[in-house]
Amino acid sequence: MLETKNADRIGLLLSGGGARAAYQVGVLRAIAELLPKDASNPFHIISGTSAGALNAASLACHAHRFRTGVKLLEHLWKNISSEQIYTPHSSKLLGSASVLLLSSVRNKSVDVPRSLLDNSPLLELLQRVLKLNKIQRNIDRGLLDALSITASAYNTGESVSFYQGMKGLADWEGPHRIGRRDLINHSHLMASAALPVLFPAVKIGSQFYGDGSVRQLAPTSTPIHLGATRLLVVGVSGNRLKTPAEDKLTTPPSISQIIGHMLNSAFVDTLDNDLEFLRSMNDVLKHMPDKIRNSSKISAQHIELLEISPSKEINILATEFYDELPKQMAKHIKPDTSSTLLSLVLFEKGFCSALIKMGYEDALAKESEIKQFFER
Repeated sequence: MLETKNADRIGLLLSGGGARAAYQVGVLRAIAELLPKDASNPFHIISGTSAGALNAASLACHAHRFRTGVKLLEHLWKNISSEQIYTPHSSKLLGSASVLLLSSVRNKSVDVPRSLLDNSPLLELLQRVLKLNKIQRNIDRGLLDALSITASAYNTGESVSFYQGMKGLADWEGPHRIGRRDLINHSHLMASAALPVLFPAVKIGSQFYGDGSVRQLAPTSTPIHLGATRLLVVGVSGNRLKTPAEDKLTTPPSISQIIGHMLNSAFVDTLDNDLEFLRSMNDVLKHMPDKIRNSSKISAQHIELLEISPSKEINILATEFYDELPKQMAKHIKPDTSSTLLSLVLFEKGFCSALIKMGYEDALAKESEIKQFFER
């Protein structure tokens, strides 16, 4: 929880999940339509992780015109394709995975790629569409307090939230997590979105970093440390419901299933658990006498929370668009056994457009809650 008592500040938390992050764009579109047409960015703090970091950075770049920024994101996600994000290092994708894992276990230098996929096309895309120099300009104009991008440090195991913000914000340290002021660049985004095993680690300074969802034990702590007292969280959980095909395994899981399971645990479990803890803390604080709450020994404060997450199972939705998956990937990812991994890497128009539509409808279903959240 918060360590200092702040003035009212609205935070936005965008979680990770590969292609699932298209869902967030639908939610943002609904919010933009519910706000005045020419409204500037309504969030004081924007915090993103993994693919959510890419959406967060885009919003920060267009803080002067929120609706314009959302429209640009929507155009990007509705016209996306896997070839704009990655290319396989080998046609024998999962064979490479086996060699990669075995070489790591044996600690031998083997001529295999550091990841299964080459995501250099993503870097080229980000450099083309995101002018990150606009972030500081928007901070200086008072349109944004801070942007944070979270990545996982491979050598220390810490979750590092790189933030760029107004003067007065201070670095912090917590259990296995730290906040560090930095000038956000494309390397931070690439590191935060570097899905383990699938995408290569990214070097920032003297350390190598990977996907920010890994070991991010308390995702909400970052925007709260940066001053948020009200928090809008857009999750992309693919685990609200269980997929029947994955419930009834009759054979040992494949490598693609194992990778999907590991990544899903990072993206889903930590955020859900953190939100449950935050709600519990809010309940405790309601019953705590003011004298104790205002004591200098108590650092916690009530955080107003609004969560918007998928109303339907994303993994099942992904299987409906399986035919969009590039042939090189389709050889190794089967819709009936690897839907989790499928939903992470299916960067294609049909699937992403369907996610945007779902996000838009889910947000409109909470129209009154959203209006109330911003009006206060």
